[in-house]
Amino acid sequence: MKKLFKVALVAAVMLFAGNFAQAQSKIGHINFEQLVSLMPETKTLSAQIDAFKKTYVDNLQAMNTELQNKSADYQKNRATMTEATRTVKETELNDLGKRFQDYQQTAQQKVEEKGNELTKPLIDKARAAIATVAKAKGYTYVLNSSQTDLIVSPAADDLMAAVKVQLGLK
Repeated sequence: MKKLFKVALVAAVMLFAGNFAQAQSKIGHINFEQLVSLMPETKTLSAQIDAFKKTYVDNLQAMNTELQNKSADYQKNRATMTEATRTVKETELNDLGKRFQDYQQTAQQKVEEKGNELTKPLIDKARAAIATVAKAKGYTYVLNSSQTDLIVSPAADDLMAAVKVQLGLK
């Protein structure tokens, strides 16, 4: 009986020691958005996205001006229009408004897609640098502190300085 108790005790101690060893994971954190904003490529990408967006904004402004002018003209001449003319003008205004909304949604999607396409290499570069630093310093997990509310985070676990060095940033 004593032998069985000793074996059970040794097994329990080994089980506890194994769990304790697994619990020794190192967790770090970094503000990913801040890191990306510090990279010099970010300014170039912002300029490219703004230039791409400008073409859509110019078209939307022209469409909006046309819609406002036709709406003002309709309101001004509505009283003198025949029923048939009024119906045609209302249909035309509704169609123009729908085209404006559709174009606005399409423009938004295309700008977002272009932004994602242009920023993907930059994000991949930042993630690779974080992974390199985490591996070199023995971190098992790295949290994005810009999206997570960290209650306790010792300064030693903030990887921003090391990743900036890895990327050659100041």
